[in-house]
Amino acid sequence: MPPEPFFAGPGIDRADALRARPDEVAALLGNERATAVMWSDGAPALGIDGRLQWQSVAGDEPLFLGLDNGVPRFSTLPDGTVPTDSRAHFGMLGQLAPDDAPLFAAALSLANWHRRHGFCSVCGSPTDPNRGGWSRECRSCSAEHYPRVDPVVIMLAEHNGRMLLGRQPQYPPGRYSALAGFVEPGETIEAAVARELFEEAGIRVTNVRYLASQPWPFPSSLMIGAIADSTGAALVIDRTELDDARWFTRDEVKAALTGDGGASFLPPPRFAIARTLLEHWVAGSAS
Repeated sequence: MPPEPFFAGPGIDRADALRARPDEVAALLGNERATAVMWSDGAPALGIDGRLQWQSVAGDEPLFLGLDNGVPRFSTLPDGTVPTDSRAHFGMLGQLAPDDAPLFAAALSLANWHRRHGFCSVCGSPTDPNRGGWSRECRSCSAEHYPRVDPVVIMLAEHNGRMLLGRQPQYPPGRYSALAGFVEPGETIEAAVARELFEEAGIRVTNVRYLASQPWPFPSSLMIGAIADSTGAALVIDRTELDDARWFTRDEVKAALTGDGGASFLPPPRFAIARTLLEHWVAGSAS
């Protein structure tokens, strides 16, 4: 079977029950085994082996990530700007160890959220971290705010044994990937898939099926992978969203995924869920 999405591993015990018990979280901070994520250039630091780097807990606002085989893991808020553009860190993501990826995503997404939510959206007053860093409470009106996750559909469309892929202007030369877009308020996953495919490529689809999901911490999205059947092959490309869109055969996709020098396109990187979706399609498991 093809591998699971890169960021979709189990991670660690998030120990949600402890978040509501500040005395116990404080005790964990004093545990001699407690460690905190190291930061570098606004992202969790990696060693030469691609593993997350840890240090003794320090800082004013430690965020409780959970228990890693009984070891308390924390993160602090890094100095400076937290990146929201994945392109700045593609090289690092390519080195990140897969079993550390869920923790990387949690730490980065949480830091992004805290940096952006220092004030209450109800009354405008300052807020303070609460529940071990998994919420913020307003100093004035006591409103409690929780980290947000933005759902994004990313989908394959199939027609007569061919797969639709597109390329955005910022992609490296030759790269094609799955189309994607944010789920809008009041919209189902299935409706979002159909809408985005019609808006970007002008195709109508039926039989939308869920395949897999993956967190994407730039800044805090949940990528919801799906596949759908297109009712036709004619494309009307939205050039404000895409440079190009094309249908590819299974052999063409297989050649790209295996690194064939004569492949007709460059596939998504291994840490993108689009690659997982294509691997499942080539293997015949995306049905």
